[in-house]
Amino acid sequence: MIAGLTPYQGQWNEANARHLLKRTVFGATKEQVDAFASLGLAACVEKLLDDTLPQPNPPVKEYNSSAAASPDTLIAMGQTWVNDPNNDGTVASLRRASFKKWWVGTMLFQDPTLREKMTLFWHNHFATESADVGNAQYVYKHHQLLRTHALGNIKTLTRAVTIDPAMLVYLNGQNNNRTAPDENYSREIQELFVVGKGPGSGFTEADVKAAARILTGWRNNATKIESYFDATRHDTANKEFSTFYGNRVIAGRTGATAGDQELDDLITMLFSVDEAALFLCRKLYRWFLYYDIPSEVEASVIAPLAKIMRDNNFEVKPVLRALFSSAHFYESTFMGAQIKSPVDMLIGMLRESDVKFAPADSYAVNYPLWNQLVSYLTNMQQNIADPPDVSGWKAYYQEPGYYGYWVNTDTLPKRIQYLDILATTGYTMNGFKVSVNGVSLVRKFSRPEEPNLLIDDLVKHFLGLGITPAHKAQLKRDILLAGQSEDYYWTNAWETYITAPSNAANTKHVTTAITSLIKYLMNLPEFQLM
Repeated sequence: MIAGLTPYQGQWNEANARHLLKRTVFGATKEQVDAFASLGLAACVEKLLDDTLPQPNPPVKEYNSSAAASPDTLIAMGQTWVNDPNNDGTVASLRRASFKKWWVGTMLFQDPTLREKMTLFWHNHFATESADVGNAQYVYKHHQLLRTHALGNIKTLTRAVTIDPAMLVYLNGQNNNRTAPDENYSREIQELFVVGKGPGSGFTEADVKAAARILTGWRNNATKIESYFDATRHDTANKEFSTFYGNRVIAGRTGATAGDQELDDLITMLFSVDEAALFLCRKLYRWFLYYDIPSEVEASVIAPLAKIMRDNNFEVKPVLRALFSSAHFYESTFMGAQIKSPVDMLIGMLRESDVKFAPADSYAVNYPLWNQLVSYLTNMQQNIADPPDVSGWKAYYQEPGYYGYWVNTDTLPKRIQYLDILATTGYTMNGFKVSVNGVSLVRKFSRPEEPNLLIDDLVKHFLGLGITPAHKAQLKRDILLAGQSEDYYWTNAWETYITAPSNAANTKHVTTAITSLIKYLMNLPEFQLM
């Protein structure tokens, strides 16, 4: 029997805090885990749901556009390009790349809230491909729309996305007119964004056609970097829907406000069906907890969450508050049950290891460093801002594999390779080296001189699941004790390192052992879980 949405009443401890953080942020530092373990569940959840913190500064020009036909010479290096309507193809490509680098940096410097994880959730949900959108200003504007509404009202966000310039390009909305209605977006808003394809979904082809007629007339102005409504291209006749939507008729309008009025009616109708809240809650559940939703979870978790969503007019915070506060969320079966996405694995590892970058405003240093991480993510099949298609990444919807789609014969060797690089030699751009400083990390633990506690702390910190006592003993003997049998061998080496760091041979031994231990843990299958 599952616990359902009954509030969690058990002991709040480090393990629960780490589980919550692993699912809600991209890599929790030791300081964050310690802070959350001391706060208590309710305070932790409210901290995660805080959406009052300042938005990150926008991406800046850090590229050389001299080869472009129309280089953006009015934008100085280090200044943002997001409001400049340059449409040169070369400049657009450079800016889209700049955006991806910036997004990685934003994840690395994320605030201790849910905003980053929810921004990526909405990017996967309202998926667009920047390469298809083309216009980099549209790409950034779309991203900011997702980010500013990440913890807000889903109906409001859906309405805004519908007439967002990037989405109008991506799903052909800007070409939708009364003489040739385009059904691309009207299909996806029902099938992928609001109602879904589940057993409770019953929209028809006629509904797709009717919704397409409602959405005629919206166009883009690339100079103003915004969309607008052209009444001359709008279908002014009434639009009739099927029994699934209660045979609703949305009255056709004329004039400058027709597009907004009919869009409001469409959004109200789509979200009025029960399946909308159920569909959205299933997507949130699969993102944050687990892909499998058997009938008992549907009844005791999804249905109550959907009621909360409807009762709160599709505000997302009350739903997430209920999920993260539930006994169900902290059932042991879900700890270490997700395979990490490339973003969770790579950004998470860098943050968990407290890897240092230059200050956030040092664009000339950081953007090349972040670009290397964009390449790693792309090679592991999570090209941020360019998901595979409008459905997003398969790991969150495709039966039967779900999270298993992240790991295959191509991506698994690359995951290990990139972890090995970062844990050992690191990589260098413009004279700045990015690598794990294992000794600096373990100094934050309670008693790094005690080999058993040190291994326990590292295992808890890095692995989604624990390992056996025998496995820990083997690691201690082979790595920390270098084949010796007595614990004091490591204790003496560590204490000598602290008191006499100039002892080159001992310092090398300690740093090599810590590096080898962290590298070993990152190569374990358990590291791929969260």
